[in-house]
Amino acid sequence: MYKAIEALSSGLSVARMRVNVLASNIANAETTRTDEGGPYKKRMVVQVAQPFTDVLDDVTLAKPEVKAVLEDTKAPKTVYQPGHPDANEDGYVEYPNINVVAEMTELMSASRAYEAATAAIRTAKEMAEKGASIAGRF
Repeated sequence: MYKAIEALSSGLSVARMRVNVLASNIANAETTRTDEGGPYKKRMVVQVAQPFTDVLDDVTLAKPEVKAVLEDTKAPKTVYQPGHPDANEDGYVEYPNINVVAEMTELMSASRAYEAATAAIRTAKEMAEKGASIAGRF
């Protein structure tokens, strides 16, 4: 039971990281100038599932983990805006290559994963408590 809760809590961490990265992407979808120079670069969470075996039950579980947070390597969008302070000599401004609708969809998915893991942890905790109360009667 505790290994399942451990895997679920790892899933919570991954979902939280995804939510944070996606929220940052959405917040910076119009950022044309960063400290590094140029427009904000979209970030993406790379997650993997690390299998591990519960020694007592000999059950293999998948424990999700964040492998890396990568920056998008695609070229930024260019928009003709000659009056913009970040426009180049031809009047084009470089914007992050971020599709806000796609990011919002991913954000909803990450939020749902977080909610599902939270509900599963709550259920596992309740099961453990009921099991302990039953065992205490004997």
